[in-house]
Amino acid sequence: MTEDAAVERLRRWRLVLGGDRADGTGHALGGRDAAMDAALAALYGSGKEARPGGRPRGGERSAGLGGSAPSVARWLGDIRTYFPSSVVQVMQKDAIDRLGLSALLLEPEMLEAVQPDVHLVGTLLSLNRAMPETTKETARAVVRKVVEDLEKRLAHRTRATLTGALDRSARVSRPRHHDIDWNRTIAANLKNYLPEYGTVVPERLIGYGRASQSVKKEVVLCIDQSGSMAASVVYASVFGAVLASMRSIATRLVVFDTSVVDLTDQLDDPVDVLFGTQLGGGTDINRALAYCQSQITRPAETVVVLISDLYEGGIRDEMLKRVAAMKAAGVQFVTLLALSDEGAPAYDREHAAALAALGAPAFACTPDLFPDVMAAALEKRPLPIPDVA
Repeated sequence: MTEDAAVERLRRWRLVLGGDRADGTGHALGGRDAAMDAALAALYGSGKEARPGGRPRGGERSAGLGGSAPSVARWLGDIRTYFPSSVVQVMQKDAIDRLGLSALLLEPEMLEAVQPDVHLVGTLLSLNRAMPETTKETARAVVRKVVEDLEKRLAHRTRATLTGALDRSARVSRPRHHDIDWNRTIAANLKNYLPEYGTVVPERLIGYGRASQSVKKEVVLCIDQSGSMAASVVYASVFGAVLASMRSIATRLVVFDTSVVDLTDQLDDPVDVLFGTQLGGGTDINRALAYCQSQITRPAETVVVLISDLYEGGIRDEMLKRVAAMKAAGVQFVTLLALSDEGAPAYDREHAAALAALGAPAFACTPDLFPDVMAAALEKRPLPIPDVA
């Protein structure tokens, strides 16, 4: 056995045995390994019973996540970071069974202490399948509070920005005076400039159209629900509900991992949308785009927004061909690596470069920028891609 292999074997045994004095490895952990060990110790400890938040007995380690919602949220975030989704599901179930996590989630103090936080919502949604039915109502109350706060922050500006974009996209050639788009009118009539008068004679007027009550544009939100996209799923669900409330936009919301689920019929309540997702699992972008493509009836009036870290578990070349085909048909295609305040996560740079070559550059978008991105897409203008330098 080589020296490196021997060290790796000691490392693995150290993580399994938990570092008590009798573990016998003599191997110290640091960095990521130490964080993994702490997450394991909080749940499995040394075998001594302890209630959540209880103190270790006799100076020994014992299981416990702390007696507050932030402690639980941090721990659940850690295990999603350090372990694969199959292991996370087991640990979450063990946490409920061993540490009374369901009881903690039912305590009124948790609701009183919680602040609007998309990460907490992501945590609760990741627990969705493991929660007892009695706990789910409490979880829904927490999620609804967060969603309502996000809607108050985002809905008005989104509707105003997109309504303006829809008005401007419906240009008319005989506008009323207050509907004239003077910038475009002057640009279109520069050939009629009269130097002796220092003015332009506008032979052709260009104006803003008035958005009617009929559907003018169609938007398809295609959302990756893998574990790393939790915050993006929360924001996208809220924006989906806002877009669906606008009569001039027909909105479809699709979530995917290795399967595809259309949640459009639940868009009137973003909480229902969120509880219809299943965070974690693999990723098949090609299958999701195939479904979205099949739903497009007016490609020239359609915007498809793919929100994903682009780690494709499906057929890469087919995925790119679908994007190229949609763009060739007139679809406005937007690729967001994240829809959150944290910037771009780890993502597949090769796929991002390939999409950029097709005219669909991939970038991270904050919730505050999203209305402007959508307005540009609806008007078929260049997207306001943030400068990450």
